Amino acid sequence: MTTVREVMTKDVKACAPHDPVTAAAKLMRDINCGSVPICQENRVMGMITDRDIVLNCVADGKDCNTVHCHDCMTKDVITCSPDTDIHECARMMADHQIRRIIVVENNDMVGICAIGDLATVNVYVDEAGAALSEISNQVH
Repeated sequence: MTTVREVMTKDVKACAPHDPVTAAAKLMRDINCGSVPICQENRVMGMITDRDIVLNCVADGKDCNTVHCHDCMTKDVITCSPDTDIHECARMMADHQIRRIIVVENNDMVGICAIGDLATVNVYVDEAGAALSEISNQVH
């Protein structure tokens, strides 16, 4: 059984809830990603995406330097444990229409598993592709 621990990214950058959304946007730019976990002392409080920033701040004409991450983030974040089987992780991604899952152990963030991480395990490329297909087909 291959677990999430074996494929997840361990060095995850995060923002704090009271950081301005510009801090999250700059972090996304610097590490070339579209989402950032929002953590308070390594406890996951939410997740903010580039889409969250655009829809909840930029499109409303708000000042991105004064709007905080907690104002735009998704609060109900799907998580898994490092011991979650990657088949289950792929199913969770498909079921919840998400491309990444924050990995939590003892209530602390220990990593993040993206759909691309699942695809790195050659045996599961088709499963990761199927999960991505389900995610893509369900997004409006």
